[in-house]
Amino acid sequence: MQPEDATPLVPGQTKLVKAKTRRGKRYLESRAPKAIEDAKRVLFLYGNQTSQVIKDVVTDLYQLKRLEAQKFTRKNENVRPFEPGGETSLEFYCNRNNCSLFVLGSHSKKRPHNIVIGRMFDFRLYDALEMGVEELQVIRDFGAAGTGAQLGNKPCVVFVGEKFESVPAMALAKSLLLDIFRGETVDNINLAGVDRVVMAVAMDDCRLQLRQYSIRFKKSGTRIPRVALTEMGPRIVFSVRRYRLPPSDLQQEAMKQPKLGKKKEKNVSSDSLAGKVGRIYMPKQSMDTLGLSKYKGTKRERRESAREAAEARKRPKAAEPVAEGASTE
Repeated sequence: MQPEDATPLVPGQTKLVKAKTRRGKRYLESRAPKAIEDAKRVLFLYGNQTSQVIKDVVTDLYQLKRLEAQKFTRKNENVRPFEPGGETSLEFYCNRNNCSLFVLGSHSKKRPHNIVIGRMFDFRLYDALEMGVEELQVIRDFGAAGTGAQLGNKPCVVFVGEKFESVPAMALAKSLLLDIFRGETVDNINLAGVDRVVMAVAMDDCRLQLRQYSIRFKKSGTRIPRVALTEMGPRIVFSVRRYRLPPSDLQQEAMKQPKLGKKKEKNVSSDSLAGKVGRIYMPKQSMDTLGLSKYKGTKRERRESAREAAEARKRPKAAEPVAEGASTE
């Protein structure tokens, strides 16, 4: 729930929003840019028309990201990422729900069973990829194997095929899928917590297959267990249709990396004996103008000399003698 006193920025708004309450301040700080980002949230929504296939795909993908996702159940007529002006409502929804990724499902006669996956930067549409669903097996079709993984664990993501490196549309699909499934960025991970594998296979230049397997560790007679994979669903075959690359200026802005680490201190070194040693530079000093501590005796002498000078100024001046033969007129 959003606080009333801390309204976030909407697309096109340039006015800086200031928090009036502590709750609003905490909310704005959570939405501010960070050097190390949180886990990316995904917004799942439907277009103007949908099909049962699209509903099953969106539902299964939402189950894989349920802890870091938001799902809309109603239809949205004005969300068209590949049309001019059609991304305005999508940017607004992502901003309101703090989602940097989105999955849009729609269905039409021209593009049946259509799925659009895209990213946001600063709540502006960055890039998008449109794919069609050719084959589908949902999680419930695999029975008890579909519950073989724990929700929230980081998966092992595997991409098979050199097309993910050579074909631009497939490279974009690899980047988007990796952003969706990677979760929160961590320094190390416990291998015992890796309980599922997400595998994407490039079938040709414009088709890819997405599968998910659960991991089971079994006895092998040695210290290293035997790894057994069991398919748990969903199994989806996508065909790549349209894609939208980011503008050059927006891409340059998004690729900026913050400078992390401690700032180097100048003129500071370390010594094994003295520890931290610093070097300072002093200007040339003059003893005449240098302010030193004055003793009481010198202060008394200054007061007496000042008193004598004041008395001398108060005395009347003596008449000067007139030279002989000079006129007094």
